[in-house]
Amino acid sequence: MLGKLARQHDPNVLVGFEHADDAGVYQIAPDQALVQTIDFFTPIVDDPYTFGQIAATNSLSDVYAMGGRPITALAVVCFPEKGDLEVLEQILSGGLSKMMEAGCTIVGGHSIRDEETKFGYSVTGLIPVKRVLKNGGAQPQDRLLLTKPLGTGVISTAIKKGVAQPDWIESAVQSMTTLNKTAAEVLAEFHREKPRLSPEVGDFEFPIHALTDVTGFGLIGHLREMLAASECVSARLFAGRIPLLRGALECVHAGHIPGGLKANREFAECLVTYDAPVADDLRTMLFDPQTAGGLLLSVSAEAAPELANCLLRAGVSAVEIGEVSSSPKLEIEVVP
Repeated sequence: MLGKLARQHDPNVLVGFEHADDAGVYQIAPDQALVQTIDFFTPIVDDPYTFGQIAATNSLSDVYAMGGRPITALAVVCFPEKGDLEVLEQILSGGLSKMMEAGCTIVGGHSIRDEETKFGYSVTGLIPVKRVLKNGGAQPQDRLLLTKPLGTGVISTAIKKGVAQPDWIESAVQSMTTLNKTAAEVLAEFHREKPRLSPEVGDFEFPIHALTDVTGFGLIGHLREMLAASECVSARLFAGRIPLLRGALECVHAGHIPGGLKANREFAECLVTYDAPVADDLRTMLFDPQTAGGLLLSVSAEAAPELANCLLRAGVSAVEIGEVSSSPKLEIEVVP
């Protein structure tokens, strides 16, 4: 729909919606820019405090996915007119706890009456102009790193059906309430310390070439966006290396498939080829829509091992799951 609207031309817009990036970036000073994003959704767990935490973690993620630091947030609330206000208080309290953890100040918000509860935030962050990490820029021979396991979509569906095992719920909630703050701080430090002078371009190059987070479109969907925003590249994923949450495959086997997963698969699987040994359940998980998912990085092959170790030392479970290759056609190959 946005493609049908009149285009605005503002030289201060460093990142708009042209390449489906995670957030908008607007330059406000020679060396400083704002990062702006918004996200809200319906409850995916029963506990209102935990739902508030998940909603805040998810809203903050897009700022981290640009390499930014969140500073302020506005709450977005839809709540039934006759709903229990203690429930709403718990939702807001859960969100506040994560905003405080992020060092992000809630400065207000807006609420409306709605039969269905919805909650989230509009978040504003800051980022140095020269350190904006877009979802485009992946280069041949890059390695792909992922910082969280997949599986929140299928497990959330099992939760809604009342059939999720306690340890499945525990693993999913832990993932969905873990901020990408630490990972983003490690990336920012690495990005700042590891530039090298490239004789090919006559300027400094940075080892982290592209960054996004894995959320509603699943791993394949967001990788597709990364490749489309880059130039003449494709990717190979190693299915056996992709981390999964406890219970994720059991949910697939039991048929707890969210509608978003089916939609993701219908949209993007035309770009995917599989080696025969890749199991059907793993193929399904590649399209699982994530809530507050991890960061997906395209980083130079030389720097990938060191960056992965830096993330692991900081407590971030970074895993190398694939590689980028040169190709005139956008495609994703999945091998065992």
